[in-house]
Amino acid sequence: MKVHERIDGRLRSFIEAQPMFFVATAPTGPGGHVNVSPKGMSGTFLVLDELRVAYLDYHGSGAETMAHLRENGRITIMFCSFQGAPNIVRLHGRGRSVPLTDPEFPDLLGLFPEPPDTHGVRSVIDIAVERVSDSCGYSVPLMSYEGDRDVLLRWTERRSDADLADYRRKKNETSIDGLPAFNSAT
Repeated sequence: MKVHERIDGRLRSFIEAQPMFFVATAPTGPGGHVNVSPKGMSGTFLVLDELRVAYLDYHGSGAETMAHLRENGRITIMFCSFQGAPNIVRLHGRGRSVPLTDPEFPDLLGLFPEPPDTHGVRSVIDIAVERVSDSCGYSVPLMSYEGDRDVLLRWTERRSDADLADYRRKKNETSIDGLPAFNSAT
């Protein structure tokens, strides 16, 4: 494993070329569930500068990342090479969830030059990167990328803003451990 001072050069190129990444968060203390979520869709991850990244957080059945970030801010993003040379890149940092109801949300959303769709975005996850590392990835399997799925985008297209707000109240108010996630007033 090698630790890097920043995201630049080949690391930035590698990150920007990956169609998928994983997000890991955990609640504070010995209890609660550690969460790992796969993420994807072209145009949803952005390297903002050498120590700051962000991604679009779409509506989903869980809100673990939001809850954990509200509680302690700890987050790790991992990219794996499934094609070409083996590589794993991890970005450890402190994140925050900026929900669509936050006055800062439109400005952060505007930083993404080509998002697939913004109707279903419930927040932007903004991460101050504290540690950048890469490792071999020799055991990561080779797999081919066929393209992005459009199921989530089609799901949100069929819902109004009011429907999505109701969904957040019902499904995203708390984490599986009961931690507050998305503010129910939004």
